[in-house]
Amino acid sequence: MRLFSVIGLLIGLFIPIVTEAEENTPSPQQLEKFTEDVTGNSTNETIELNGVLFAPDSNYYEEIWTTISDNDGQEWEITYEGGYEPDIQFYDLTHDGVNDMLYQSSANKSGDLYHYHLHTLKNDHFEEIPLPEQENIQADFKDDFKVDIQIDHEKEPNTVDVQNRSSEYVQLGIYDEDGNLVENTTPIIEPIAFYEPVEISERNGFAIRSYQQINGAYQADRLGTVETLWYYENEEWIILKTEWVPA
Repeated sequence: MRLFSVIGLLIGLFIPIVTEAEENTPSPQQLEKFTEDVTGNSTNETIELNGVLFAPDSNYYEEIWTTISDNDGQEWEITYEGGYEPDIQFYDLTHDGVNDMLYQSSANKSGDLYHYHLHTLKNDHFEEIPLPEQENIQADFKDDFKVDIQIDHEKEPNTVDVQNRSSEYVQLGIYDEDGNLVENTTPIIEPIAFYEPVEISERNGFAIRSYQQINGAYQADRLGTVETLWYYENEEWIILKTEWVPA
């Protein structure tokens, strides 16, 4: 009898803990609901953006997904990585006459790096279109406290004068006091942090602009940003314009 009493006591202690844990577990929630024609059938589909918070007091969504449904009962689901402030924009970036779905969420609290995905669903054919990446950027420290940024190999590099931070670079061992390059190191070329749809013209539709930061000796040592305008044509991204914007 005493054994049953002990077991009953333990169960009584355990159940409230489990119940409290369940109550504190965030449940799925609908973040946004859109009605857009993303298949090209002249009828709007319903697009629901859903998420599950990491914790009740957090604004980070550890699970994010989208469901797309049409009037015929067809349904598609897209699963994304976790992030902050998820959102979907609708633009015809592939120029097939149907709006595509451009998803973004912030990868960190500071909002200086984002996750992106571009999906098309024309004629019920679901496909993810890889977003463009800059593969030809080169950055090098040069003598006399200079940094060369090469974004177009058919043109002269952009030169950044870092004389104003020379003492710091000397302390880090990159240069000596006379501005001679000591350490064989390279500036930091960050991945593309942000994409922005841009309307080229009514006839040509939308392109997308990317922003890619280049830093010096460390992440906070910002030198400037490479801004590139991309246009999707014949199933590939072509560069319309790329420029160096100093910090």
